[in-house]
Amino acid sequence: MEISEDILFQSVKQIIIQAREKVFRVANSALLLTYWQIGQLIVEDEQQGKERAEYGKFVLKNLSKRLSLEFGKGFDYTNLSNMRKFYQTFPIVDAVRQQLSWTHYRMLLNIDSSHKINYYIDESIQNNWSSRDLKRQINSLAYERVLEHKKYSNENIQSILKDPYIFEFLGLKADEKISEKEIETAIIDHLQKFLLEFGKGFAFVARQLHISTDTSDFYIDLVFYNYILKCFVIIDLKTGELSHQDIGQIDMYVRMFDDFKKSENGNPTIGILLCSEKDETIVKYSVLNDKNNLFASKYLLYLPKEEELKQIIDQDRIRFELDQEDKKSQS
Repeated sequence: MEISEDILFQSVKQIIIQAREKVFRVANSALLLTYWQIGQLIVEDEQQGKERAEYGKFVLKNLSKRLSLEFGKGFDYTNLSNMRKFYQTFPIVDAVRQQLSWTHYRMLLNIDSSHKINYYIDESIQNNWSSRDLKRQINSLAYERVLEHKKYSNENIQSILKDPYIFEFLGLKADEKISEKEIETAIIDHLQKFLLEFGKGFAFVARQLHISTDTSDFYIDLVFYNYILKCFVIIDLKTGELSHQDIGQIDMYVRMFDDFKKSENGNPTIGILLCSEKDETIVKYSVLNDKNNLFASKYLLYLPKEEELKQIIDQDRIRFELDQEDKKSQS
């Protein structure tokens, strides 16, 4: 009897959840269309004014007062300004993606580049980002930290990986000595947030994966599978300065993983060294500079101030672009 009641409860629960989701999608779609149409009317009316800026400001203030009296909250001057900008940013209504909420769009309206906006829209939808997730990605300059931007029809590892990675959510103090095992444990404890930061398409496979040969035993820190690139991605965590020995080890791990674990239909394994300190000279004159499946990315255990983060990103991007030019000239 109890089993039957539980089945009934779960069935009714699922119907209610699906109905609420359907109601939300319909309501959200109607809200976005309403705000887009209001923005369109404001812009078209403003364009008829002789002095656009002053005219628009005056009209919006009066319109806000009247709408607020009639309909209550949601139509203050700031929100009407956002509706106007919403229409200006997305002048074609079909370009408005219904999967995102108005809260998502309000954040996107503050971005000054259409490329960045499209990146965050696609990432939000593909990874099911909440508005809080989107805010964190924008504030941490996720777009700028991606190694290389490609069209989504031509995905490669450079269009997914970032440098640097920001792991402030691990709750580890950057000014304290922390072991690689502690970082690994913290990643597992915060796996969902780690995957959100790491990029799209990753699924966790194993921790301390054991590979045994005739003479030795090896343990790979973290193993993921990327269903977009259709390959395994192994991660070796390093604290302190990156060394040639570290690079040789990740290269060996990738070769061994391809031999012992990769399926015949899978793409070659990718190896990533996540390190707290990265010597660019060592990176440039090592096997990392010659192979397309080995990478070293720096990680930060704190979220830097925007100017500091921009400086780090600019330095890394310049080095990355110079390395790509060198590879092209040598090929």
